[in-house]
Amino acid sequence: MPPLSPSSEKMQFQLNLRQRGISDRAVLKAMGDVPREMFVSSLDRADAYRDSALGIACGQTISQPFVVAYMTEQLQLKPEHRVLEIGTGSGYQAAILSRLCRDVVSFERYRTLADRARLVLSDLGYDNVEVVLGDGFDVPANLGTFDRIIVTAAMEEVPQALLERLEPDGIAIAPVGPHDGSQALVRFRRSGKAFERQELLGVRFVPALKGIAREL
Repeated sequence: MPPLSPSSEKMQFQLNLRQRGISDRAVLKAMGDVPREMFVSSLDRADAYRDSALGIACGQTISQPFVVAYMTEQLQLKPEHRVLEIGTGSGYQAAILSRLCRDVVSFERYRTLADRARLVLSDLGYDNVEVVLGDGFDVPANLGTFDRIIVTAAMEEVPQALLERLEPDGIAIAPVGPHDGSQALVRFRRSGKAFERQELLGVRFVPALKGIAREL
């Protein structure tokens, strides 16, 4: 069978997302508009729209499209929202978020990834994303609070201090579980001083580590 044309590939990509249950039209549009091939290794561009995770620099991964779309849909984003992302990676998730909200602040512990993501996002004109080289477990207080928080690496538990950065009725989503096994994707919703917790589905992410990487 001959390879699909770029337009056919994008149509199949979105059809697969719909078939797997993604129904938010704004999320589907963002997934269709953002050129995923710009965020993967040049060696993997032929597989950019395959529904699987792909390796990137520093031993990290770009999540499979369904997981990106699912996590984004679960955030219930509005155009006026300000979003904190922990784990920039390739910058692809931040790019999707940028099409759906006002501002994204994205933390990355690897300089190589932060610099590369910053460059790609700038080249694509996604100027409402700020990529910060820093520790996602220690977000500076002067950045204030956020309407939504998304964590794109596995935390054994989500720090209370991170959840406290949510605005009232804010939502956070993160993979929670052991670093050496599978995790559960968990959604937290702030209700006053309490946080409602809901487990959504099983996932497997690279571990979220504290501090800024000394190398790479």
